[in-house]
Amino acid sequence: MVTGQQLSASPAQIKRRRKRLADERAEARLYRKLAQRREGNDREILNALAEAEERHIAHWEQLLGDEAGPVARGGMRLRVLGWLAQWFGSVFILALAQRAENRSPYDVDPDATPAMAADERVHEEVLRGLAARGRAQVSGTFRALVFGANDGLVSNLALILGVSAGGVAAGTVLLTGIAGLLSGALSMAAGEFLSIRSQRELIEASQPNYDTVEVLEHLDVDANELPLVYRARGMDPDEAQAHADDVLARLHRAGRKRAGGKRAGQISRSTALRLLRGGRPGDAVAQDSDDEPDVVGSAGGAALSSFCAFGFGALVPVVPYLFGLAGWTAIAVGVVLASLALMLTGAIGGMLSGGPPLRRGMRQLAIGLAAALVTYGLGLAIGGVVG
Repeated sequence: MVTGQQLSASPAQIKRRRKRLADERAEARLYRKLAQRREGNDREILNALAEAEERHIAHWEQLLGDEAGPVARGGMRLRVLGWLAQWFGSVFILALAQRAENRSPYDVDPDATPAMAADERVHEEVLRGLAARGRAQVSGTFRALVFGANDGLVSNLALILGVSAGGVAAGTVLLTGIAGLLSGALSMAAGEFLSIRSQRELIEASQPNYDTVEVLEHLDVDANELPLVYRARGMDPDEAQAHADDVLARLHRAGRKRAGGKRAGQISRSTALRLLRGGRPGDAVAQDSDDEPDVVGSAGGAALSSFCAFGFGALVPVVPYLFGLAGWTAIAVGVVLASLALMLTGAIGGMLSGGPPLRRGMRQLAIGLAAALVTYGLGLAIGGVVG
């Protein structure tokens, strides 16, 4: 059946509606591909998002009617996301999908309903929540990668430009660049290892002692200092006392169940730590759950990532000299290669954070080149004085 909206639609409107339909179909496929690579709650959430996109698909199909035409492939951005989701399904894809939802045109599209525009905003928040856990898990290593690559690019490019400005031979510049690469990479790796290890030790020192939970059920119900634990962690006196009473009551019941050989009374390490932090005892004792995501990361992994990233970044401006180039030719090629690499690292950081990749890449490029140009100017000045 042809509606009045279909009869009055202009060719431009039909084209726009077809694009919206194709994009919605592509988004639904994207969420289903992501869901296939997930388990449990995450899979259910992503499949629910795909079903929501089906509502939007039905809207555009109804508006288009017979004008819907063959199934289009959707925009290039969504097609690339779909391909990446099929092969990777990582936090990067969730971050990109989050940005895609944020750029929804439904706020200004006269053919889209307010409910559809609201749906897209909610979808963005859902994806933000899914990606948040992944971001937390990779934050330490990712920070080391981006920081290491950027530091290697900027410091070695600045070093090479500064030495070149002093008028030394190409062989000396190459030797200086390689020395800067190795010394910088080793320094970065050692610094990252010590930084992450120290951060982890500080966090562990603030965590409750698991062994304490084993003795809590032996406390005197009427005379104990358990409320002080919760007051020390921020509760007011009345809340701390009520919370402590509830925890002790539940722990005593759990202890009786363990004595009777019932698994339901066993308390996991993560549950015990939540009890001492002041978590909801009813939820904590009733069910076990995984520990919180590792927001610090592995010290060894961060060190290795930092070493490799710095080495890669520092190698880029050295490449022209490795191929025998010298003088302004080597400088120009090195600056171009380093500029491209700076933009790439900035764009990757922007993608993971859900920000605009191009803007983040340009910001990284501007900061890196500014530092290199300052060093080049200092090299010219020092070279003139020494010479």
